[in-house]
Amino acid sequence: MNMKAIKFLYVLILLPLIMVMSSSVNTENNKEDPDPDPEKERQSFKIADGFEVSLWAAEPLVAKPIQMNWDEQGRLWVVSSTAYPHLKTGETANDKIFVVEDTDGDGKADKSTMFAEGLLTPTGILPGDGGVYVANSTEILHFSDTDGDGKADKKRRILNGFGTADTHHLIHTFRWGPEGHLYFNQSIYIYSHVETPFGTKRLEGGGVWQLNTRNLDMNVYARGLVNPWGLQFDRWGQSFLTDGAGGEGINYGFPGATFVTAPGAARIMRGLNPGQPKHSGLDVVSGRHLPEAWQGRLITNDFRANRINSFKLTEQGSGYASKQMEDLMWTDNVAFRPVDITVGPDGAIYVADWYNPIIQHGEVDFHDPRRDQEHGRIWKIVAKNRPLVKQPNLVKASVPELLETLKLPEDWTRAQTKQVLKGRGAKEVIPALQKWVQALDKNDANYEHNLLEALWTYQTLETVNEPLLQTLLSAKTHNARAAAVRALSFWHNKISNVPAILAKAAADEHPQVRLEAVIALRGLNTPEAARTALTALDNTMDEFLDFALWQTVRELERVWISHP
Repeated sequence: MNMKAIKFLYVLILLPLIMVMSSSVNTENNKEDPDPDPEKERQSFKIADGFEVSLWAAEPLVAKPIQMNWDEQGRLWVVSSTAYPHLKTGETANDKIFVVEDTDGDGKADKSTMFAEGLLTPTGILPGDGGVYVANSTEILHFSDTDGDGKADKKRRILNGFGTADTHHLIHTFRWGPEGHLYFNQSIYIYSHVETPFGTKRLEGGGVWQLNTRNLDMNVYARGLVNPWGLQFDRWGQSFLTDGAGGEGINYGFPGATFVTAPGAARIMRGLNPGQPKHSGLDVVSGRHLPEAWQGRLITNDFRANRINSFKLTEQGSGYASKQMEDLMWTDNVAFRPVDITVGPDGAIYVADWYNPIIQHGEVDFHDPRRDQEHGRIWKIVAKNRPLVKQPNLVKASVPELLETLKLPEDWTRAQTKQVLKGRGAKEVIPALQKWVQALDKNDANYEHNLLEALWTYQTLETVNEPLLQTLLSAKTHNARAAAVRALSFWHNKISNVPAILAKAAADEHPQVRLEAVIALRGLNTPEAARTALTALDNTMDEFLDFALWQTVRELERVWISHP
């Protein structure tokens, strides 16, 4: 073939490709230049039947929100990063913490206070312990306002040594667990080696940390996932995860759960929705404002497709099955980037909108001029024709009044109440808590859940109550029994006859209780514990229970292998 023919052939092959690429680029450029007017963005939203959406906050009240959490006063704390994904040469980091409020009760924020600044890519925030915990790249900080002017004037470094190889994989997504520990995630490219009073703790790759903020004992709760940006607990203390770079929807987590990408893992668990998109943020729907059909659903953001998904969980064996339901909200506006989602004190759903046509930092240059570095919104989704929840005044409530709020159906209220009681201290709370437990109505349909909230309050106050624990270990509701076995694992050195308790739980009629028992037996570190765990095989097994049993026997191998 002569040179002319070769050139002509190349033109025939490449010309259509060049035309397609040019068309794609032009289309993409048009799509990536949206009008930043919040009202035009709002008008682009499609929303599920029975709901409506309004703008709660936007710039200048808040910009580039990453994570948000409420405090006991109903104020929304937001970490913001305009430096993400990378500082320019010579630039000084000045990322911020905002406290956003609706002071006049009209359903829209009207006040924003810059609580602290000078941070570098903060990715987690959680009010508590007289201030706020913040994930600041390689460290966890605690800020507090000691003079009451609304701005931080005291800063403590809690822990440092967390990895920093990738800015969108840093430690993130802070949550209070039901028993009062702080849980948070990190992602695949982060290798953390953290010095604590209990030794150096390591997590290489993705996973979930569990931290006791009182004594700084920190341990790995779960391992794996690619970029887990969702973490939440349901009303019975079971935990769930979403993955911003995975593809399996909702992931069921429990102590020791191990997922894809966990370095050195000999075995991993699957997600509950194989083939589903990448998700950021996670919350569980609860409370009197939202419709009954949505109660217990998991809501999470498909930030790449500019929509909010919902999933319905059904108990299945020791774990759950998850079914994708109708989307809560969606749009064709490519700048809508929902990254966090939470049910607020009033029962409405709040969505943090990163607002950026460019997502993360892998696709284009760090400093691509199309990146939006200044906008950001918080959207509020309410159910039509249903009253919002009246937020209780937890700050001024007496201890007996606070304890009564533990009966309320809103997960937010019960979680905040335990934090307020923690601040009041065990000396003031425990006597009233004892009386409250004794006065509970045993005929109440929520009696055992009320007992469980009391148990979690004891744990938050780091006070052992063995009789209450024993009562819940024998509860009629399997969810309560399972939660009690999990609670036992925090007290196993302070409770009598633990091997016998766990032997009974390992033979429980419900597989979720058996699952928790198999996990808890690891803490005994004896050959007998391994033998007890194996008795779970006498009953029906499933994938989650099988995984937990395999892991327990493997972790205890060093003690049973030399004791036939």
